[in-house]
Amino acid sequence: MSRLARSPAEEELINVITEGIEGTEMPTSRLDKDQIKQVVAFVRQLGVLPREAVPGNAQRGERLYLSKGNCTQCHAIKGQGGASGPDLTETGLRRGAAYLRAALTDPEADVPKGFSSFGPDTSIPENFLVVRVVVKNGQRLTGVRVNEDTFSIQLRDSTDRVHSFYKSDLTELHKDWGKSPMPSYREVFSSAELDDVVAFLVSLGRER
Repeated sequence: MSRLARSPAEEELINVITEGIEGTEMPTSRLDKDQIKQVVAFVRQLGVLPREAVPGNAQRGERLYLSKGNCTQCHAIKGQGGASGPDLTETGLRRGAAYLRAALTDPEADVPKGFSSFGPDTSIPENFLVVRVVVKNGQRLTGVRVNEDTFSIQLRDSTDRVHSFYKSDLTELHKDWGKSPMPSYREVFSSAELDDVVAFLVSLGRER
């Protein structure tokens, strides 16, 4: 049976479905207790299904991830790599091969986003909102939002440096919803290389 990283036992899975997972796209549930138990039974049944078969070679994909893709500039695996993109340590437990391939070739196809400019429903750590600011002194900066409240905003630039601004010090604040700082790898990797990188990403969080 496949391992559920956050909920190996039934009671833990009930709690995850009920409370959601803070800092991720997983919200709290509006289901009643009986409905949640039905969902738990269904999810645990999925674990007995065979793993998705993917083409490509995970070892070659790892080398491409580290070299030609330069993916560590933005993404971390087990604490190693950049912080401006999503952590990929367990992405193989959360995403399927088709989703990951689409993310590599069309990064703006599914950008996580909330429903307000800031607040608990936006899951800011996982909500990779591209922001452009102009400071009163003329400084211009583009980065990924790290945090935001009524009076201030923090951005992480492409070098992983975090900048903090009071909104009163800004002359312009642009939020590019649906945009991603990640480039498309459609022309970077061949079709076979994409298969390899996807195979590597699918393997993350799983026993290889």
